[in-house]
Amino acid sequence: MNHDQGMRSRRGLLRAFWISGVGALTALALAATPAAAEISDGVVRIGIINDQSGPLSDLSGKGSVVAAKLAIEDFRKRSPDIKVELLVADHQNKADVGAQIVRRWFSEGVDMVADIGNSAVALAIQSLGREKNKLVMYSAVGTVEITGKQCAPTGLAWLHDNYNLVAGPIRKLVGQGQDKWFFIAADYAFGRNMVAESERMLGTVGGISVGSVFHPLGNADYSSFLLQAQSSGAKVVAFANAGEQLVSSIKQWNEFNMNAGPQTPVALLMFLTDIHGMGLEMAKGLTGVTAWYWDLNDNTRAFAKRFYALHGAMPTAPQAAVYSAVFHYLKAVAAINSDDTDRVIEKMRATPVDDFYAPGARLRADNKLIHDFYLVQVKEPKELEKPWAYYKVLETITADVAYRPLSESDCPLVAGKPK
Repeated sequence: MNHDQGMRSRRGLLRAFWISGVGALTALALAATPAAAEISDGVVRIGIINDQSGPLSDLSGKGSVVAAKLAIEDFRKRSPDIKVELLVADHQNKADVGAQIVRRWFSEGVDMVADIGNSAVALAIQSLGREKNKLVMYSAVGTVEITGKQCAPTGLAWLHDNYNLVAGPIRKLVGQGQDKWFFIAADYAFGRNMVAESERMLGTVGGISVGSVFHPLGNADYSSFLLQAQSSGAKVVAFANAGEQLVSSIKQWNEFNMNAGPQTPVALLMFLTDIHGMGLEMAKGLTGVTAWYWDLNDNTRAFAKRFYALHGAMPTAPQAAVYSAVFHYLKAVAAINSDDTDRVIEKMRATPVDDFYAPGARLRADNKLIHDFYLVQVKEPKELEKPWAYYKVLETITADVAYRPLSESDCPLVAGKPK
């Protein structure tokens, strides 16, 4: 019996249905007692939508669903009288599919949607959230547009954006003389925005970009891209891709023996599951930035132990962010006894985060959750002391420097910015 089946047998409340042309979804009723009168339809409905089976599924996927279930389980201990339903869908990394699912969800009474995990899909859903006045909480979405020019009162960024991910490594490496960069990037909103953010940051710290190439999502052969990088004269080859794409890129980097050459590889978006997929021998020495790591302290390790028992892998930063987003949202609903979007967001803004993910963090005017980040490096195989403890934390990037200054924001929600 798998973990989801175990959850079903224990709760006996799972119902499944099919939306033609969209894909399979599930709804899980996690409390049977009547909800408070001010909650519409007597139920708080939360949708988790992400890549459930494709190249980005390991970093979020089914693990994000597990994280959301754990958040709801913990919420029930505090507020057993509020009924919650969890819906799950696979957007297949297609903006039109994701938008179709979420539009239907909103019409059927879903109150909040979380995760997303794909920038192109996120931008489509952001428009729907604004139009329908429904809350969307993003984890692994890199494009800065979500909290920049296309920010919305209803769209909250809980994990990172491309500025957070590139600023630390670029400052550190350029400061060490690694000033010429070449980019191998995914050819959709995330990858193109990450390269643009990187080039802007390089310009501020004295580095230069000597070129970039973009590959399709789900690409398998990176040989031509790697050869361009090798001949570019760059000191750093930066990968602006994720999941299976990054794993395949680094494997082929090693196959071409580029690890023995003069160039330094940098993974601008690196997840724990990527390292697990490559193995330490291939991934050793890679640097990157993460918003969260399961082996940081006793509280993060306690959550990771619960998560591992259900999922068979340690949680990634996006999965931890999903837990935090769902839990913080539900606590706000309970505090005001309502699922009204505007009132819930107001309460979420007024209340600091209180969990293992980002204790004390608060939402900024541009709807970013402001918290620390960590510059990490993948360990050598001989340094591994326990399973999944793949990172060495090189330094903490404090919240005051991890984010683009609010004065530079182009989000219309920020006071003084054009609407």
